[in-house]
Amino acid sequence: MRAKAIMADLTNPRLIYLKDFLFLVAGLMASVLLILDNPTPQTALLLAIAVWAFARCYYFAFYVIEHYVDPGYRFAGLWSFARYLLTRRKQPPSGESGSGVPPTGDGVGVNNWSLRVLG
Repeated sequence: MRAKAIMADLTNPRLIYLKDFLFLVAGLMASVLLILDNPTPQTALLLAIAVWAFARCYYFAFYVIEHYVDPGYRFAGLWSFARYLLTRRKQPPSGESGSGVPPTGDGVGVNNWSLRVLG
C-alpha cells in the first residue's frame, strides 16, 4: 500500500511557469552574488562550468536513461533516479542475452554461457 502524498502534484500551468521562473531567479541571484563576492574570471568560468555540468547530469538522469539506456525506467525525480541506480538488476555483458537462454552462434558462446551458468 502506498503512503498518502503530503502534497498534490502541481498541475496549474501558470503555477508551473511561476515555479520555473522562481528557480531561474534563485539561480541568477546566487550566481550574481558568487561573482560579486569574488569577481574574477576564474570564478565566473568555474560557476559556468558547474551550472553546465549539473544541467547535463540532470538531463542524463531523466532523459538519456529513459530513452536510450532503459526504456522501462520512468523518471520521477532525483531520489527516484538514485533508487534506480542502487536497485537496478545487473546488466549482462554485451553479446549475451539476459533471458537465461544460451546465445546462438558458432557454439563458442554456448560453451562460455554453459560454463558461467554451471560453474
